Amino acid sequence: MEKLVIGIDVGGTRIRAALARSAGGGVLRTASAGAGNPRSVPPEVLASRLAACVAPLAAAAEAPGTGRIAAVVAGVAGAEPRNPDDAGTRVAHAALRTALRRGGVRPVPLQIRGDTEIAFAAGPDAPSEGVVAIAGTGACAARITGRRQTATIDGHGWLLGDEGSGFWIARQALRAALRSLDGRGPATSLAGLLTAATGGGEPGERGAGAEAPGRAAAGPVVRIALVDAGFAGAPVEIARLCPVVVRAAAAGDAVAGAILDEAADHLAETVAVLAPAPGEPLVTTGALLAPAGPLLPRFTARMRPYDVTPAPVPDGLAGAVALARTML
Repeated sequence: MEKLVIGIDVGGTRIRAALARSAGGGVLRTASAGAGNPRSVPPEVLASRLAACVAPLAAAAEAPGTGRIAAVVAGVAGAEPRNPDDAGTRVAHAALRTALRRGGVRPVPLQIRGDTEIAFAAGPDAPSEGVVAIAGTGACAARITGRRQTATIDGHGWLLGDEGSGFWIARQALRAALRSLDGRGPATSLAGLLTAATGGGEPGERGAGAEAPGRAAAGPVVRIALVDAGFAGAPVEIARLCPVVVRAAAAGDAVAGAILDEAADHLAETVAVLAPAPGEPLVTTGALLAPAGPLLPRFTARMRPYDVTPAPVPDGLAGAVALARTML
């Protein structure tokens, strides 16, 4: 019977899983669920979401003539497998065991890996040495040696770090919009756009905020709506405002463009600390640095002085599969 593997990319925004043959080739089946960071998602919720991904893969593996699941690798945002006492890793491991049991998968070798490790392994030819940069809801960079993460920069979470991330961009935009409304900052369309995106304020006040963003009288409801958006939403929800900033920058808003420039500066600085060698692999992923990521052109330009060229990948799912195959 042919051996199969499961690779799982457990991200801060969503979970993706794939069933594949151990010998190589494309995936046989995929599944997805909601956010999975074990530091922000309750253990039982994480187990349920993982189970929702595992169940259809296990069912596909049981189809006549398919094979048997022989190894599982999950790359988990919010886990630090190098630390044996890491709470995120313990929660993720227990949740995955529960999900496999619920899916009817017999005990098999499994590994919890860092999200940086699977993201890097998703690069061209599944490299084993180099640098990876991730910028989505959060942001970090890491050096990978022998397929293992050996150094990490940032990834400190929305409150203390993740500079250049989707959350960081959205928060900076909210701040800029409020400064504009207060008359402390330059005019920007972000006030009206963000208010509309969050569903706050009344139409007249949204219009006033967009047309006269630098006036304190632009509408108290608009300001309150923006403040509420910043305080009431979870980090992942605030990060969903990032596309508003991208669209505003594309439309010529100087303030939005400056925020994206600064975000790219932060990401480049994070990678630079890892001292990338000329020509070595630099894999990038996350919504901001994926193949069509809005920060990829800016980031690529900032990497030219280091003589490295980003290799963007959609996510770490292919890398999780590649690492699972190395276990057999």
